[in-house]
Amino acid sequence: MRSDKLVPGTILVLLGVVFLLDNFHVINFDWMNIFYLWPIFLVMGGVSLVFAGNRSPLATILKMAVVVAGFALLVFGNFGKRYHFWPNAWTFHYNDDRDNDDDDDSDTTNTDQGVVKVGGENTFKQDYNTGIKYARLNLSGGGTVYNLKDTTADLFNAVTQELYGKYTLNQKKDDSVTVLNLRLKNNKGFHFDSDDNKNNKADIKLNPNPIWDIDVETGATDLNFDLSKFKIKSLSLKGGAASFDVRLGNPVSTTNVEVSTGASEVIISVPKSAACRITANTGLSDNTFAGFDKKGDNSYETEGFDNAKNKILIHMSGGISDFKVNRY
Repeated sequence: MRSDKLVPGTILVLLGVVFLLDNFHVINFDWMNIFYLWPIFLVMGGVSLVFAGNRSPLATILKMAVVVAGFALLVFGNFGKRYHFWPNAWTFHYNDDRDNDDDDDSDTTNTDQGVVKVGGENTFKQDYNTGIKYARLNLSGGGTVYNLKDTTADLFNAVTQELYGKYTLNQKKDDSVTVLNLRLKNNKGFHFDSDDNKNNKADIKLNPNPIWDIDVETGATDLNFDLSKFKIKSLSLKGGAASFDVRLGNPVSTTNVEVSTGASEVIISVPKSAACRITANTGLSDNTFAGFDKKGDNSYETEGFDNAKNKILIHMSGGISDFKVNRY
């Protein structure tokens, strides 16, 4: 056997073995480890090049040992919420800001529509009245942290911390629905930051009385939402390299959750008392659905789902992500 074919051949064989074992649930391989540990492949290639002309048994053993050790770390490594570093530890932004929409660059925000910005640059709020039965919150903008766990007497309240760019808030009526749009508008240029305490961040509070639709469309974002105190009709999460951690409460009739990601970590927690169905079209993603029965190739349900009156419907789609649904 030619030694220059040994390392790439072994890598292909081991990848095939990992695919097979994961497909048959012999192992639970976390595909996000590839993104976190990708320099391992540089080490494998470098060792192979260094000993390319050396066909001694010792060189062969060393090359094989590096490959096997690298795959062992990929398969059995567990690094927790390892890609929080995207929005938190190192942020990278570039934006031409060529949008010709209705956002302006002033420091005021649509006060003629009832939106008030107070406390300088860091607090937004929208007043609540008992006539508001339905509301929608749209969040957009990457390189930020979104937190939501508390209620407010306002319809909406957000305290923001801005490093690059600025948040803008506007409000409108869509038939009987009050629509709030919170957007992080990035500055032009390139920025690097490594201080966890200086990131863009929005701490959001919502009024618990209306029925809410929440739509999040963002890039590199760390989102932590405890929605157990709110009436959620629909939740949409769309992101690239993001981390979404969401806790839902009991459903209002039917609660629809739509998740579409690239390379992300998604954790959704649902009450044990709630009937829930998951439909997953997740490619090479790692799926963990504790407490669910598999009903088909892509379908999972809690016990008694068909007979339940109120239900949570979750649809997940993504490339190489880490999807978890827990029951609490």
